[in-house]
Amino acid sequence: MSPPPPPLGRSRKKRAAAHAFDAALGDTELVLARTALAQGRWIEVRALLAATGDDWDRRGHRFDVLAQEPATAAWARDWRLVEPESYDAEMLLAFAAVHRALRGKERADTARALCREAAGRVPADPTPWHALLLLERSLGREEDVVRLFDEVRHRHPEHHHAHHLMVARLAERRPGAGQDPLHEVYDFASWAAEQVPADSPLAVLPVVAHTERYRVLAAAGMEPADPMAATHWSGRRARGVMKAAFDWWLEWETPDEPAHPRCHVDLNFLAHAKSCEGRAAEAAALFHRIGRHATPAPWSYPDRNPHEAFTAARATALGSA
Repeated sequence: MSPPPPPLGRSRKKRAAAHAFDAALGDTELVLARTALAQGRWIEVRALLAATGDDWDRRGHRFDVLAQEPATAAWARDWRLVEPESYDAEMLLAFAAVHRALRGKERADTARALCREAAGRVPADPTPWHALLLLERSLGREEDVVRLFDEVRHRHPEHHHAHHLMVARLAERRPGAGQDPLHEVYDFASWAAEQVPADSPLAVLPVVAHTERYRVLAAAGMEPADPMAATHWSGRRARGVMKAAFDWWLEWETPDEPAHPRCHVDLNFLAHAKSCEGRAAEAAALFHRIGRHATPAPWSYPDRNPHEAFTAARATALGSA
């Protein structure tokens, strides 16, 4: 018997592309806890978050991934009913409310209130502010985004996701300015990279800024929709930024040690930039390191099928290596 046709409005190709990305990015413990939570078992999530402790980047990553699941809010409410004193249950419910608000399934003010309640309980934790920053990056005013970024950075100066959110928002300033090498997003990324230790992954932030600016310019029709055809990657500034980031990766790459999952975000931005620059051998090395941990951004920029874009760029790089 032949399989049934796909649901109306969704092709098999689109379903395959949707399944090509996993936000957990290789965090095996997180994957197991997420599966348990989907089945209504929040005990595993409680243990995972307790073990994460004050590893703020990993903690934020884990809350963010768990909160994206459609059933998380309901199970987090159940957890909080059983353990009303649990801060992690309250934080998970708040983060889930943020993702629901971003999907139009929750009032943004409700999500904001839940995050602020959580922030009042554990003032040292940047995670409630991280959740608020994620919300306001899309829905809020720029002054709110800047203020929330400062709240996160005050608690954890190297917060990875917060810096990426800030860069994405700043890149959207003044789209009509075009290829302005003095644009604010470049200044911010350079400043942030200079503030951290030499081995910090925020050293890649200037590449992220360059890529986010391409997204904005391409959406405004000022760069080609195909990033491989854009001049955005060929200027002196672009080449310098990408060389510095790749040199940093060569110096600080530690494949024998368990990496923080969000390092795969940096690898995808760097592989994308090297592919656009036409540096196939360097891109190939990055694709080998990425393995199966592709991320939708930046392969979706400006409005592309990320699975197809990633697969094509990887095939070109590996075929040329």
